[in-house]
Amino acid sequence: MDRIACHAEETFAAMDAAHRLAKEFRARLDSLPPRAMIDHQSLLAAFNRPLPEHPRPAAEVIEELAAAAAPGLTGNAGPNFFGWVQGGSHGAGVAADWLTSAWGQNVGPYRTAPAAAVAEMVSTGYLLDLLDLPRGASIGFASGATTASLICLIVARDASLKRARFDLAAHGIFAAPPVTIVLGADAHSTIYAALRYLGFGEANLARINVDGEGRMEARDLAAQLPRITGPKIIVAQAGHINSGAFDPFTEIADLAAAHDAWLHIDGAFGLWARAAPTLRALAKGADRADSWSVDGHKWLQTPYDCAFAVVKDPAAHEASMRIAASYLDPPPEGAHDPTARVIELSRRARAFPVWALLQTLGRSGVVEMIERHAACARHLAYLLRDDPRIHVLNDVVLNQVALAFGPAGEEGDRLTADVIAGVQAENASYVGGAVWKGRRILRVSVSSNLTEKRHMETLAGSIRRALDRAAP
Repeated sequence: MDRIACHAEETFAAMDAAHRLAKEFRARLDSLPPRAMIDHQSLLAAFNRPLPEHPRPAAEVIEELAAAAAPGLTGNAGPNFFGWVQGGSHGAGVAADWLTSAWGQNVGPYRTAPAAAVAEMVSTGYLLDLLDLPRGASIGFASGATTASLICLIVARDASLKRARFDLAAHGIFAAPPVTIVLGADAHSTIYAALRYLGFGEANLARINVDGEGRMEARDLAAQLPRITGPKIIVAQAGHINSGAFDPFTEIADLAAAHDAWLHIDGAFGLWARAAPTLRALAKGADRADSWSVDGHKWLQTPYDCAFAVVKDPAAHEASMRIAASYLDPPPEGAHDPTARVIELSRRARAFPVWALLQTLGRSGVVEMIERHAACARHLAYLLRDDPRIHVLNDVVLNQVALAFGPAGEEGDRLTADVIAGVQAENASYVGGAVWKGRRILRVSVSSNLTEKRHMETLAGSIRRALDRAAP
C-alpha cells in the first residue's frame, strides 16, 4: 500500500475513534459533573508518558488521549456550569468545526481559502443584522474577546492619532502625542490587558466613576472630558461582568462626538442583548460607537476560539490591520480580504462554524436562547428571595446574578466563601467567586444553550444546602 493510501486508512481510523468518543461525551453533558475532581498529580501522571521512539497507530493514540483527559474534563459545556460566561459549544458549531479541521484551510490571503473568506463575508452581514450595528461595518474574526478588543483598540489608537495629524507610520509610537484612555472604574480585566499589550500605562488612563451596578456615570464623564487634551479613546461596557449592567451609551456617544473621541464598546457577552426584542433597550445607543468587541463562543455558542472585532469604518480597520507582501495575491474584485481585519496572517477558518450556527439557529433561535438565559437568571433570584441570609447585590437585567451571604464584612465574606466551596463540593452545579462592591460574592453566569429554569432549581437547592451547612 502506498503512502497516501496508508495515511488515509490511518486517518479514517483515528477519525472514527474521535467521532465515537465525542458522541459519547456529548451524550452525557446533562449528567456530567460540572467540576473535574481529579487532582493535578494524577492528571499529570496520565499524560506524562515517554515520548515514543517510533510512530504509533493514530487511532490507538486517540483512544489513549480520551482516556487520559476524561477525568480532567469539566462540564463547562453542560447546563449546570455557571462559573463564567463561556457558552456551551452548540452541536452544529462543533460539527462544522470538525469539518474546518478536516478541510485545513488557512485563512490568510483570499486565494489560500476562498470558501472561508466568503463565509466570513456572509457571516459579517448576518452578525451586523442580528446585533443591529451599522451595516457597512467590517468584522475581524478573532480568537477571543481579548484579541478582538486589542484589534479594535489598535484601530482606535491609529485613527485617533491620525485625527491629531500625527503620522504613526512615519514617526512611530514613541514620538506620538499622548493618547488618553477614558474608561469606567469597573472596566473588565481584558481591556486592561489589551491596553497593556499596546503599551498604555496608568498615566494614560482616566477612570470614570461608576454607579452601584458598575455603570459608567455620564455626569462624571462630562466633567472629566473637558480637562483631557489630545487624542482620546472612550471604552464603554455592554454587560458588566458581575451585574450584567450596561453603560448609558446614548449619553456617552453624545459626549464622544462633542469631544472628538473614539468610542469603543466592550460587549463580550452583553452586546448580544441587541438581538433580543425584550432586552434590546438595555443597549440603546450602542450602535453609535466606532468599534465593538463581542464573543462568538459565549452567547452564539460557537466552539473555541471565536470572537468578533467590529469597526464602523472599514478603511480605518484595514489601514491598521492589513498585512502586505509581494507574495500575497490580492483578492478578486469585490471579495473580502481576510488579512486586513485581524492580527494573524495564518489562522483557523472561524467563520465556517459561525455560518453553520446562524443557519441552524436562525434569528428566532438566537433570540430564544438569550431571552431564556435572562429569564433563568431572574428565576434564580426569585427562588432565593425569601431567605434573609441571601442578598442579591445586582439588579438582574441580563444573565448575571451576584450573591452575598450574611452580614457585610469579614463574617459575611467567610460565609460566602464557604457557600461557594459547598456548591462546588456537591458538584451538581458549578459557581465561582469574585470581589465586588467591597464584598466577596458568588457569581452566577447563565450562558449554556442547554440551560433551562429547572437547572436554576438545582442550583438554588445546592446554594441553600451549602448555606445551611455553613451557617446552621
